[in-house]
Amino acid sequence: MSDAMKELLSILDLEPLEHNLFRGRSPQVGWQRVFGGQVIGQALVAAQRTVEEGRFVHSLHGYFMRPGDPSIPIIYRVERLRDGSSFSTRQVVAIQHGKAIFTLSASFQIDEPGLEHQIPMPLHVPMPEKLLSIRDMKEQYLEMAPKVVRKYLEREQPIDMKPVSLSHYLTKDPLPPEQNVWVRACGEVPDDRALQAAILAYLSDMTLLDTSLHAHGRVVFDPGIQVASLDHSMWFHHPCKLNDWLLYSQDSPMATGARGFNRGSIFTRDGVLIASTAQEGLIRVRD
Repeated sequence: MSDAMKELLSILDLEPLEHNLFRGRSPQVGWQRVFGGQVIGQALVAAQRTVEEGRFVHSLHGYFMRPGDPSIPIIYRVERLRDGSSFSTRQVVAIQHGKAIFTLSASFQIDEPGLEHQIPMPLHVPMPEKLLSIRDMKEQYLEMAPKVVRKYLEREQPIDMKPVSLSHYLTKDPLPPEQNVWVRACGEVPDDRALQAAILAYLSDMTLLDTSLHAHGRVVFDPGIQVASLDHSMWFHHPCKLNDWLLYSQDSPMATGARGFNRGSIFTRDGVLIASTAQEGLIRVRD
C-alpha cells in the first residue's frame, strides 16, 4: 500500500469528540485549501458512525460554502434526522473558524431486493492496461509540464488514474465536453463497506469538474480560470471492494452563469454501474 493511501485511510478515521461530534484533519502537503473530495468523504464517515449496523449509504447531497483551511482540523456535527424501519437520514455540517464550510445530507438503507436495470458501459473504451497512468506520465513528461502541473504530479496520490484521452491537456481547441478515466486505489482497501463508500466519494470529486472546461479549450490548471466545486451529489447502486480499475465516465450537458454542470457514471471493469454522480462547479473566467 502506498504512503498516500495509508494517509487517506488515516484522515478518514475521524476522532470522536462527543455524541454526534467528530474531528478530522487534512494532509499537510502545501495546498491552499482542502480537497473537496476529502470533505465529502469525511462527512460521510461522520454520518456513518451514527447509523446502526446493516444500513448503507445509497445517496448523498452536499454544498460547499467556504474553502477549507488545511492547517486546522475540521469539526463534523451530525444531526440524526430520522431512523425508520428501512431508511435512516443524517445531516452533517463541517465547521472551521466557527463557520460552516460544507453541509451534507445522506440517506442509508437496509439491503433489499427489487426491480433492476442499468445503462450500458460506454463502448470501445480501451482497457486500463493499454493506457498510461498518472504515475507513468509523471516519469515521461514531468520535466516538460508547466509549474502548476508539476506541483500536482510530484505529489503522491492515493488514487491512480488512467485518462482514456489526453487531448484536453495538449490543445486549447474546444473539445466535446466528455471524458473517460480509469481510477484505482493505490493499495488494498480494507474489507469495510462503509469505508469503501467513503473512498469512492473521495475519488468521485477528482476529475468531474474538469469536464465542463473541455468545450472551451480550458483545463483546471489554467491560471485564467477560477474553479471550485459548488455542490456534489452521489448515488451508490452496488457495493464495490475497489480492488480493481473502475471506469469513471463523465459528461457536461451545460455551462452558464460562470457555472459548469457535470454528470458521472462509475462502472466496474465488467460493466456493472456501481455509482452515479452530479456536480455543479464555479468556472469563472479571470483573464
